[in-house]
Parts: sequence; structure tokens; C-alpha cells
Amino acid sequence: MIEIIKENNTQKNNGILYTEWVPAGRFIKVVVLFACILIASLGIIVTAFLPIELAFIGIICGAVSLLIFLMYWNYRGLKITLTSNQIEVAYGIFNHKRIPIKKITSCDKTKANFRTYGGVGIRFGVDGSWAYNTDFGEAVKLTFQSGRPFVFSTKNSEQICNLINGLSN
Repeated sequence: MIEIIKENNTQKNNGILYTEWVPAGRFIKVVVLFACILIASLGIIVTAFLPIELAFIGIICGAVSLLIFLMYWNYRGLKITLTSNQIEVAYGIFNHKRIPIKKITSCDKTKANFRTYGGVGIRFGVDGSWAYNTDFGEAVKLTFQSGRPFVFSTKNSEQICNLINGLSN
């Protein structure tokens, strides 16, 4: 029984050429942690020192802190998977972009900078591109025959572009 499961996993992953997990940048982690601690502390202080009638404020602060943490947990990184016929970039539970290799006209190394995207996350750039970025560092820009260019953060932009350009030729 165990061997069958291993065989199925091997067959399922057989076509994967490249996979990568790109975590959120250190700055984002620090900001989220600071916000959660600040809001939770405010809720604890309000609950401890104000009358019981205002305890709902502490509950609201705790709920907001939990919501911020859950949003961070959902968007804590990108999962990049490249096969011989498509690239998939998953950012959280609901944001999965699957692009067939045959639709890509070019793949270029770029930087996901603040001036272009105004932050991290799922963004529209001032250059008309669509981006999934986790920090302001190395990224890949995919250009298509029609539609917006797509940019995503990575640690190995040169390797990804070499693979995609090799597959699309």
C-alpha cells in the first residue's frame, strides 16, 4: 500500500521542471508582527483597566489582530511551479495564475520596486503590468501576445527565464 502511494506521487510530480517557495520579505514580517502585538496589547489594556461595559473594545482588538495574522498567513509567500507546458504561480488560497508556455512571448529578469507597484502583494504596476510580489527584489516579467505583462517575485529569475525561453522556442 505504501509503495502505491509513492508511485502515484512520483508520477504526479514527474513533469515538474522547477518549483520554488518565495517567502514574504523580512520587512513585511516585522510590520505584521508589530501591528498584531500593538493591537492585541491595546485590547488587553482596554479590557484590564476600563469598565466591564467597554470589554467589547478588547474583543474587537483581538479580532482585528487575528484577522491581520490570518491575512498574513494566507499571503506569506508565493509557490512557483514550472512544468513543460505551463507555469503556475500561487499566492494565497484564491490567487493561482496558470499560464501556458505557448502563450509567453518573452521572459525577462526585472526588479519589483516600490515605484512601480506601490507595495507588496497583488498589484497593478504603473507600467500596466500585473504583479504578485513578496518583496522589492528580484522578479520575473512574462510578456504575452495580448494582455498585461505578469511579474512575480523569485530568488532565481535567471534560471526561470532560461527554462521558459528554452521551452517556448
